[in-house]
Amino acid sequence: MFKLYKVTLYLILCVFSVDLHGQNVKYQTDKHVVNQQERMVFKQWDRKKFTPTRGFLSLNYQYWLTWGLHPNYPKTDLRPLSAGGPQSRRLLMVAAMKSIEEAYKLHADTLRNTALSETANYAGIASQTDPLWQLYYKKEFQALLEFNEGDLLAGLEPSIKDYLEQVGSADWYQKESQMLRERLEAARTTNLDRGSRIIAYHRMLGEYRKLLDIWETKRQRAALYLSIKDKVNRLQENSTVAMATRGKSDRQIADDVLSRAKL
Repeated sequence: MFKLYKVTLYLILCVFSVDLHGQNVKYQTDKHVVNQQERMVFKQWDRKKFTPTRGFLSLNYQYWLTWGLHPNYPKTDLRPLSAGGPQSRRLLMVAAMKSIEEAYKLHADTLRNTALSETANYAGIASQTDPLWQLYYKKEFQALLEFNEGDLLAGLEPSIKDYLEQVGSADWYQKESQMLRERLEAARTTNLDRGSRIIAYHRMLGEYRKLLDIWETKRQRAALYLSIKDKVNRLQENSTVAMATRGKSDRQIADDVLSRAKL
């Protein structure tokens, strides 16, 4: 009994399988629906494809049933991406806003670069990076900026050193160089236009060179003065000795010469 039931079930499944495989399914399309789908997206809005048409003498009842209640629908392009559609307008607005944003960004970058340039020109803290200072003025003012009082009289003879300190020339040079150094530091650190800063550098460099020339002249004159003074003292001493030796005997003169030699 069970075997007969199993065979019957197998035959029923075979019949259903043959029926399913033998069925031919045809894909049905409606051109009116296709045209409407294309109109509602992006493809076309062709007046000729608004089917059904009027027909001969506008007697097609299907046309009037379809478009009679909406006579303006075929005349109005409702596609979002049409020339005047909302999506096209939105894309144009986005492009316009992007262009405006880029223009504002360019303007903001220009203002930023201008501000940085003006800051670099005016800020005293940025004067160290000035190319003209680095290439020229820093080297010219190096001796002034690194001034050391111990090196002022270095290399001079003790007599010249004493003379310059006694007459106040060394003290005068120290004060003048100190004031010039303070003015130079103020010009470097004060917020000032770059052109005015460079003019101040140029003017103070001229003053510094003039100060060096005066100091060198004082040193040379001090050496010359001491040399002349020494010669005058020697002449006076020789003339005193000569006057003193007049009326002395040869033995007395010899004793005087030997006593001076011992000293």
